[in-house]
Amino acid sequence: MTNILFVTSSPRGGASHSSKVAERVLADLVASHQDATVVRRDLAANPLPHVDEAYLGAMFTPPEARTDAQKAMVALSDTLVDELVAADIIVVASAMINFTITSTLKSWLDYVARAGRTFAYVDGKPVGLLTGKRVVLVESKGGIYSEGPMKPSDFQLPYLRYMLAFLGLTDVEVVTVEGVNIGPEQAAKALASAEQQAAEAVRAVVSEAVAA
Repeated sequence: MTNILFVTSSPRGGASHSSKVAERVLADLVASHQDATVVRRDLAANPLPHVDEAYLGAMFTPPEARTDAQKAMVALSDTLVDELVAADIIVVASAMINFTITSTLKSWLDYVARAGRTFAYVDGKPVGLLTGKRVVLVESKGGIYSEGPMKPSDFQLPYLRYMLAFLGLTDVEVVTVEGVNIGPEQAAKALASAEQQAAEAVRAVVSEAVAA
């Protein structure tokens, strides 16, 4: 059985380009894995609380001393981490907001970055524990950031690559939708390119699974 974790984060709902292309990726993955189970996390529709003093206090309180409220906070993080640990394939849809990821996706990363569960320190260096999984990252951007003068302003893709690798998720296929806000012609071109990239990403994931 193949477990797929599907994470979306765009505040644009059904109009989101990242979510639409990610849905295409998911549909193709499910078609290629007839036994697949899918867990969905729509972080825009169901946002996680931002990390605050209460959450950090719960994490650093011994389990036997936690209040009921603290136990609930830790349980939420445990659930999110469990979903990641159980997943064979992870599909993440990220929309660029002000040059980086949404605050809702950042909160999810904050909840799943757990020492001893998703990463550890060995000889003073971080080691990701979520190895052996495949990731398809669908990222959308209103402008052109893959090249040209705006490339240095892209804090979305470099950050996501770093955080995924920090957790041990280094086998990543990236699908980019960019320039969708420039005009109808560029948007159509961007979506056509993304559809092709999505198909190639799914083929890469499926072929590796067959080879394994």
